[in-house]
Amino acid sequence: MTEIAQSDRLAKLETLRAAGIDPYPPRGVDGTPIDQVLAGMGSPEAPGPMCGKVLWVAGRVLSLRDFGKLIFCPVLDRTGRIQVGLQRDALADFWPMRKTLDAGDLVGIRGELGFTQKGEPTVWAQEVRLLAKSVAAPPEKWHGLTDKETRYRRRYVDLWASDEVMRVFLQRSQILSSIRRFLEARGYLEVETPTLHPIMGGATARPFITHHNALDTDLYLRVAPELYLKRLIVGGMERVFEIARNFRNEGLSVRHNPEFTMLELYQAHADYHHMMEITETMISSLAMELYGRTQITWRGKEFDLKAPFERRTYADAFQSANGCAFDDEPAVRARAKELGLHDHGDYWKLMNDVFEATAEKDLIGPLFLCDYPIQICPLAKRSTSDPRLAERFEIFLDGMELGNAFTELNDPADQQERFQAQVDSKDPESPAEVDIDYVQALEYGMPPAGGLGIGIDRLVMVLTGQDSIRDVLLFPAMRKLAPGGNEVHEVESPAEA
Repeated sequence: MTEIAQSDRLAKLETLRAAGIDPYPPRGVDGTPIDQVLAGMGSPEAPGPMCGKVLWVAGRVLSLRDFGKLIFCPVLDRTGRIQVGLQRDALADFWPMRKTLDAGDLVGIRGELGFTQKGEPTVWAQEVRLLAKSVAAPPEKWHGLTDKETRYRRRYVDLWASDEVMRVFLQRSQILSSIRRFLEARGYLEVETPTLHPIMGGATARPFITHHNALDTDLYLRVAPELYLKRLIVGGMERVFEIARNFRNEGLSVRHNPEFTMLELYQAHADYHHMMEITETMISSLAMELYGRTQITWRGKEFDLKAPFERRTYADAFQSANGCAFDDEPAVRARAKELGLHDHGDYWKLMNDVFEATAEKDLIGPLFLCDYPIQICPLAKRSTSDPRLAERFEIFLDGMELGNAFTELNDPADQQERFQAQVDSKDPESPAEVDIDYVQALEYGMPPAGGLGIGIDRLVMVLTGQDSIRDVLLFPAMRKLAPGGNEVHEVESPAEA
């Protein structure tokens, strides 16, 4: 916005105040939603029940077309937009102040519903009430904000400047509501577990650390709610879920934001096969609710989310991508060297790095990648058919992981040994101490159980056709502005799995 444009708007603000008009009144108006108005208008040839009624609408002025004795201005609320007609002869009190009205202002309009000569549904104003003066000019010509950095920083403009942006976030809300209904219909109970953890756990990730002054102790923003949710399975709740905000102190990419949303659910007497069934059924039903079909377009490709999804094993995908078995250590280390991967000394971490660098891109799906090496699954039950493997799957679409699931480990001695191995690894992304309280919970007996985690943000990306996680987060993480308010363009980390 230019200084001239802002000074003009500020001058209008003072004109309004000098005339005794409060540019920021304490109360709004009880307007009829615009979509209801339009639904009841009918047509000039067949007027509907709303036509001819006098009522209030409230919203943001999108533009002004001044014809001298007549001004047309579309007004937008959360449900839609409608044209408003301001006529000199019908607005004797307002007309002298009409020049103080700008695009971007929030207004209440009381008027009669009708049509223009061209058949455009219109509110013919009888009263205009300013609800909030906009001293910042909207995006030129209402094509929306075009610079992505500005769009993310000024989401409060982006939402009403772009119908497409608003659509995505309305659909995100619909997806969350649908997930809750889906799970509650199957007997799951929504719960809330702590966000501040005394011990990092539930996933391998770098945590955010904070300090609690009264207890004089460091706490971790949760990287996952898993261990608390499984304590509830021990407690007898049997079917629980949480839509949780998680925090991981990692880089930014088209797939990653340090603060993100996950669905985690746990079910007693289930295994990872049950989790596959609930995952594919839920995702299929979400697509049907949004679009009435399971076919979607994402990243310019067509996918069918109809259940059942393809199944494939980790061992097969690794062999196909690398020409060697995942547990052939000399061959895998040679492959890692060929790929230029850093060897931290932990073979199994290196092996999985090789997998992510070579095999994941070919997991088009939707598919379940099943039966991971036990060494990279500290919370999953060992396969009875092959002790090298864990009963675990991840769900993939076009090379992107959407979720992770286990048959949950419920042997307390085995769990303590695996926790200790994590601690001994000295991996900064692993816990620094064994969660003894969780092991003790298992000692009381946790029934056989299946658990599932799905990245809500990534799932919304797929279902709404967005390429970047930032386009499905209302307020994605951004670098602070430079002194003086200048934009600093973000540098994203390389996309990670």
